[in-house]
Amino acid sequence: MKKPIVPVALEGVPFIGFTAFLTLIAAILGYQYVVAAGIFLTGFCLYFFRDPERVSPVDGDALVSPADGKVIIVDKIYDDRFIQDHVYKVSIFMNVFNVHVNRIPFAGRVANVIYSPGKFYSADSKKGALENEACTLIVETKHGFKYGMTQVAGLIARRIVCWAEVNDSFRSGQRFGLIRFGSRVDLYLPLKTKLEISVGQKVKAGESILGYLS
Repeated sequence: MKKPIVPVALEGVPFIGFTAFLTLIAAILGYQYVVAAGIFLTGFCLYFFRDPERVSPVDGDALVSPADGKVIIVDKIYDDRFIQDHVYKVSIFMNVFNVHVNRIPFAGRVANVIYSPGKFYSADSKKGALENEACTLIVETKHGFKYGMTQVAGLIARRIVCWAEVNDSFRSGQRFGLIRFGSRVDLYLPLKTKLEISVGQKVKAGESILGYLS
């Protein structure tokens, strides 16, 4: 598996470096307003691509949040795209101020990685969930359960980054990717999952418990 870098995600370095370079040039040329704007943009990029350490629950049955943000969907559906079974769907929306590094919600082995190029509708819309750029991991746990997790690009987001590869094994709370500039993550969970989450609740990746899968 390709390794991320902390405390700033590697994928953010070109953005940070570019804005910092423009700020330096503006300072040399004496463009004070451009310098002020450059400092703001550089600071925003540093803030956006931050990658703080998280402490995951010690309970091996705990299902942790894969993303920072707000829960926008908790529903029971039939998933005919990934799991081909009745599942709980949990969706978490990330705005531009949330940490955008994503984490594995429950330990297991990556059975499949499915990338789908697409459009860039608002990530919290139904159309966005179906037609936007997306990357799905199918994860199998040591107990024989299978769940899906989809990174969905948003209106502003223009690239999904997934470090996970088929046959990679992950522990709960481990980093596996990120999405640039606003997005969502959808979970497709087995009905054996005991959910302890509700719509509107704010969560943190790798720390907040969404439920239990025993």
